[in-house]
Amino acid sequence: MRALLVVALHPGDGPIALQELAQRQGISAKYLEQLLIPLKASGLVNSVRGAKGGYLLAVAPDKVSLYDIVRTLEGPLAVVECVQDPGVCERVGGCTVHLVWGEMSQLLVDFLTRISLADMVERQQLLEVRCQARSALA
Repeated sequence: MRALLVVALHPGDGPIALQELAQRQGISAKYLEQLLIPLKASGLVNSVRGAKGGYLLAVAPDKVSLYDIVRTLEGPLAVVECVQDPGVCERVGGCTVHLVWGEMSQLLVDFLTRISLADMVERQQLLEVRCQARSALA
């Protein structure tokens, strides 16, 4: 998610190299590349080969929800397995706890669906302005 935020923050800069994204996030390029593969396969990012290559968004940031990203990388969200797959537990039909976990899972999905990558860009830019203002006061 952080790597996609970096890409979204620089829409006119062209593709951002894998090494640069990895360095900005403090993670290995090999690990980040493994995360970018399913994001590319899902159509959320594009890759450009060559010396000026790298990654860029394939979809406008306001059309990408945080849930899209999490679902692509992690699969459907559920706080416990029986919410995702009721067949794993014989108590599901009469289990109040299952119902609560199901409601919690849906709240999480709804929350992540409401926040777009564009919203994250806006939040990041506001955070940077606040940090600059604090630095100026110090």
